[in-house]
Amino acid sequence: MSGNDIVFDFSRAERIGLDEAVFCQMKSATQIDAILDGALQRDAGLLLTRIDPDKLTALSPAHQERIDYCAISLTAFFGPLRPVASRGAVAIVAAGTSDASVAREAARTLRHAGVEASLIVDVGVAGLWRLTERLDEIRHHPVVIAVAGMDAALASVLGGLVSSAMICVPTSVGYGAAESGRTALNAMLVSCAPGLTVCNIDNGYGAACAAMRILATAARMRALG
Repeated sequence: MSGNDIVFDFSRAERIGLDEAVFCQMKSATQIDAILDGALQRDAGLLLTRIDPDKLTALSPAHQERIDYCAISLTAFFGPLRPVASRGAVAIVAAGTSDASVAREAARTLRHAGVEASLIVDVGVAGLWRLTERLDEIRHHPVVIAVAGMDAALASVLGGLVSSAMICVPTSVGYGAAESGRTALNAMLVSCAPGLTVCNIDNGYGAACAAMRILATAARMRALG
C-alpha cells in the first residue's frame, strides 16, 4: 500500500473544531493499521466508528493494546483520551433499546471530544409515561439528541415539550414499512414541531458533531459577552 492511499486530516480540529474520525466499515484492517501508525507518530488520539469485532481482532496486536472498544456502538478510542471538560450539556434520548447502538455511537463521539452526555434509553412514546417521567431531567440539558426508528414519534413529542436545541437521528429499526429508516427519516423531516435538525439514518456520529458545533458556538458567544 503506497503512502498515497491514505491522507488523514490531522489538522481538521484546528480548522473547524472537530477531529477527523476513522470510518472503518469500508476500510481494510491494513488501511486502519496504517492510519493508526500515523496517529502513534503524532501521539494523537483517534475515534474509530463502525468497526466490527472481526475487523478489530485483525488489527495489529500492538494497536489493539491501545484501544478502548464498545461492542454496542462499534466504536473504539485509540491512544490518549481527552479528560471530561463538559457535563450536563447534552442529553441523548433513545426511543427503544433497539436504538441503543446509534445512541451510544453519539455518546462515545461526544466523550472522545471531552463531553460527557446523559444517556436516556427506552422512553419511546408507545409507553408515554416512560418519557414524561424523565422530562424534567431532559429539560435541564440545552442540547437534546433524539434517536428513534419505526414511526420516530419521539422526535415530534420531545420537540413540542422541551426548549432545547433538538438534533434528531432516525434509525433503521422497524418492520417492512419502516423501510430501513426511511419512514423515520421522513417523519422527522415533516414533523410539526418547529426547529428540529435531522441527521442521516443511523448517524449517531453526525448528531454528536452537530451538538459539538452548537456547544462551541455558545462558548464563543459567551466569550464575546
